[in-house]
Amino acid sequence: MLAITRASLVATFRSPQSIFFSLFFPIVLIWIFGSLGGGSGIPTVDVAWEKGIDSSSVLYQQMAHHPMLKFTDPVKKNVEEELSKGRIAAVIDIEKSTGPTPFVIHLRTSSASQRELAQLKPVLSNIINSLDTVFYKGQRTTANIAMTQVAGREYKMIDFFLPGMIGFSLIGSAVFGVAFLFYSLRETLVLKRMYATPIKKGYIIFGESISKVIFQLLTVVVLIAFGYLMYNFTLANGIITFINMLVLSMLGLVVFMGFGFLISSISKNQNVIPIYANLFMFPQYFLSGTFFPKTALPAAIQPALQFLPLTALNDSLRNVAFEGLSLWSCWPQMLILLVWGVVVYAVTAKFFRWE
Repeated sequence: MLAITRASLVATFRSPQSIFFSLFFPIVLIWIFGSLGGGSGIPTVDVAWEKGIDSSSVLYQQMAHHPMLKFTDPVKKNVEEELSKGRIAAVIDIEKSTGPTPFVIHLRTSSASQRELAQLKPVLSNIINSLDTVFYKGQRTTANIAMTQVAGREYKMIDFFLPGMIGFSLIGSAVFGVAFLFYSLRETLVLKRMYATPIKKGYIIFGESISKVIFQLLTVVVLIAFGYLMYNFTLANGIITFINMLVLSMLGLVVFMGFGFLISSISKNQNVIPIYANLFMFPQYFLSGTFFPKTALPAAIQPALQFLPLTALNDSLRNVAFEGLSLWSCWPQMLILLVWGVVVYAVTAKFFRWE
């Protein structure tokens, strides 16, 4: 088994295709998106209302219906946590004033949301100016803006994008690598010749699988190191976070390899392998939060997307990397991956062919 592992690992490192799609291609994408900075490219500004805000004022109505302001639902998300991590620009309160200005717009911001705050201020100024024109003919102002700032930790683009690139690398290499490898070994009768030796069938699979796991985990190490050193990728708890990301990557990799085994078993010829593989992978690239947040997709389908294996891996990697959660805190995502793993290997055991 170790001999097969060593031979397979050497062959993988000698394969330009494996190096390109597992390592070089994700690094290029990380470099491109990391260089773009922290902006999300979405023209709206995420904000939230302060608890107990007076919703009867004209300022409230103007802001609530402004197309550039997107208000966070406090029932679905922790507003204080979103603010401290820079995911919302500010928490807005509207207070009545006893002075010459009828209202004071109070913005509670964080040090992590200064970029978004720069987009929010012109929006609020335009709202105030439009009300000044309507009610006071420009002779006085409807409201002043006051701000307080709390400490925060910026959620950078690399913090979203790098875990997605790890998932992208793992699912592509696992499915395509395993599917083509075992189909080729079976088609060229290498598996049959191996089985003629004293080695047991299971050890042949284990040997090839171990080599894939070693290679892919090395690529994960390189991707994390590249993001950390070049773009200050957040590892919330340092080495503990790094280890947790490797554990999650290994779990996801084993599950994705199961689909590779299944595809190699049901494929009648080599030409259909890319078709089956892409039917499984391609939708997940765009539905699992790999390149852009799932919140950009229709709300009706978002609950179902949580059960995709790549979604579970991407979400758990981001939770441990930026949020600093433990592996146990990611048990819903890990459970989803385990269920997928049990199902796919059970089906593979029925269809796997040696000849």
